[in-house]
Amino acid sequence: MNAYQFSGGSLPLLLSIPHAGTMLTPEVEAGLSAAAQGLCDTDWHIPQLYDFAREMGVSVLVGNYSRFVIDLNRPPDNQALYTTATTGLYPETLFDGTPTFAPGKTPTAAQRDSYLHQIWQPYHEKIQQELARIRQQFGYALLFDAHSIASVIPRLFDGRLPDLNLGTNDGASCSEAIAQQLTACCAAQSRYSWVLNGRFKGGYITRAYGKPQDNQHAIQLELAQCNYMDEQPPFNWRGDKAASLQPLLKQLIETMLQHHKK
Repeated sequence: MNAYQFSGGSLPLLLSIPHAGTMLTPEVEAGLSAAAQGLCDTDWHIPQLYDFAREMGVSVLVGNYSRFVIDLNRPPDNQALYTTATTGLYPETLFDGTPTFAPGKTPTAAQRDSYLHQIWQPYHEKIQQELARIRQQFGYALLFDAHSIASVIPRLFDGRLPDLNLGTNDGASCSEAIAQQLTACCAAQSRYSWVLNGRFKGGYITRAYGKPQDNQHAIQLELAQCNYMDEQPPFNWRGDKAASLQPLLKQLIETMLQHHKK
């Protein structure tokens, strides 16, 4: 299984995009419920939205498989990341609570174990290898975990989600100085609403690899999808909206990089 796509860079930052994949295993494809067949909970177009990162010299890692096969941003033991409603390592429901699989069509435990070893594990091994390489070269490493989600999902959060949702696991995954610089970037503009450690504090990737005590800093950015795409099927890319958002995303990444140059 080709679990991911990777392009190496020259800067001390890894951009991780775990939820943009749309590949399915045969048994998952055959078992999806009618509501899930459009892969509605995908982080649509995120590699395209961040296409500037490779040109900057950032290393980029993109998962190939749909989160309906296995969720790369959940712990391998499937322990819940939030006390509120969420989905697990092998999502049994969509974000709105609808079943992911038709009755009796859920993949077997053996099949799911193979997903863990052949899809989840290679993605995380690549994160670990690249962060280790960066730290060896620069003495520190930065991880930017890029996500998006529909702006209104009553089961997961009340009302409309802020446009930009920065997560640092309540300050545990990166230095306070980096978090302050990132929020200053958000506060300096008026177009997009934002929050730090609101509903989305960072998933497993942010929590597992953010180790500021070891000079390895990780943040997650959860974007409200209405700012760069249509939130209804067929989930079309909106270049006009994306063009307005991309400069701020680039500024956030540059801010992380600049912090360690001071």
